[in-house]
Amino acid sequence: MLDIKMIRQKPDFVKEKLAQRNVKPEMIDELLSFDAKRRDLILESETLKAQRNEVSDQIGQLKRNKEDASEAINKMKSVSQQIKDLDDQLREVEEKQTSVAAHLPNIPATEVPVSLTEEGSEELRKVGTPKEFSFQPKEHYEIGENLGILNFERAAKVSGSRFVYYVGDGARLERAVYNFFLDQNNKAGFTEMLTPYMVNEASMYGTGQFPKFKETKAGYEVDDGELSLIPTAEVPLVNYYRDEVIPSEQLPISVTALSPAFRSEAGSAGKDTKGLIRLHQFNKVEMVKITKPEDSWDALEALTHHAEELLQLLGLSYHVITLTTSDMSFTAARTNDLEVWFPAQARYREISSCSNTTDFQARRAHIQYRDDDGKLKFVHTLNGSGLAVGRTVAAILENYQNEDGSVNIPEVLQPYMNGQTIIK
Repeated sequence: MLDIKMIRQKPDFVKEKLAQRNVKPEMIDELLSFDAKRRDLILESETLKAQRNEVSDQIGQLKRNKEDASEAINKMKSVSQQIKDLDDQLREVEEKQTSVAAHLPNIPATEVPVSLTEEGSEELRKVGTPKEFSFQPKEHYEIGENLGILNFERAAKVSGSRFVYYVGDGARLERAVYNFFLDQNNKAGFTEMLTPYMVNEASMYGTGQFPKFKETKAGYEVDDGELSLIPTAEVPLVNYYRDEVIPSEQLPISVTALSPAFRSEAGSAGKDTKGLIRLHQFNKVEMVKITKPEDSWDALEALTHHAEELLQLLGLSYHVITLTTSDMSFTAARTNDLEVWFPAQARYREISSCSNTTDFQARRAHIQYRDDDGKLKFVHTLNGSGLAVGRTVAAILENYQNEDGSVNIPEVLQPYMNGQTIIK
């Protein structure tokens, strides 16, 4: 949620920045119109309430003097009805203002590449040399199916398209990957959590998935919409602190969690229909940082570098890009994407997004702290994949494949697989 005071003070700035995210300036005008109407109604209501108090005092005085108070009583009834009508109008205007505000994305940071499409992202660095093979490398799903460690056909029979069974060494490899990630995150100072996999509407709103997910049907709702399956552990991790004032000495906070992520993949028809890249259910290790505002940009760099270290330890080639203004998530002020090399596709694919949402989520979720002067301020929240587990497994299968169809296990994962060095 954007700061309404900032929008009032700098409407042209807000219009210019949000235009970079495909937001029409009329939305800002509409928001400010509702805001002005709301303040007028509050002023008018408070004036009438003061008048009602005066009349109430008059009635009391008349009754004490045993005088006729009927005229004053009728006047108070009239004023009370006017106040009720104004309060009804105020409630309606506030709902409309909140609805408009809830649809406005975060303001992009100055250094974010400006583009109205995903084209134009800026490459920050490239790490490692994409692996070359003496044979034609196979796609990860073909490798997995040939080895009998991935089964998409039976998953489709049981659940539908975009689901998978991991079998035998496939399941063990997946487990090795996420245990490795969690252990590395713990070493880096993240507190591990095991979170709920279903959350309420306030939680989805707090981290910015609602109302967009409701309107685009991008998620899964259960219990008649009372609960939603989480699209990422970011939701329960951030909302752990919702409606709280965090003691200043506890900041910064770093937490991590493994969870399934549930995505309807609405609008992705025809995209990555095979394999592990775009499933309705997949495992992801999430990292969340909560900081004071002055520390959040350094925290974004630290978060990005830690996600990179995971790829480096796995021996996977990747590059880091800064997403464009319109390609970032709704809540992000800046996003650094890590994309890992997939040799069969001869391209980089996203495996982690590290974002600074500044105070955007904190305003929606009401997460604050007190500064050195005792003044309440909103924290900054950051999130990053550390990493998407299924995509990591896919990258390992492709980058560590052998000509005979077997797959070498990265050295750092071998202890998690009881010393096993190869899948064949």
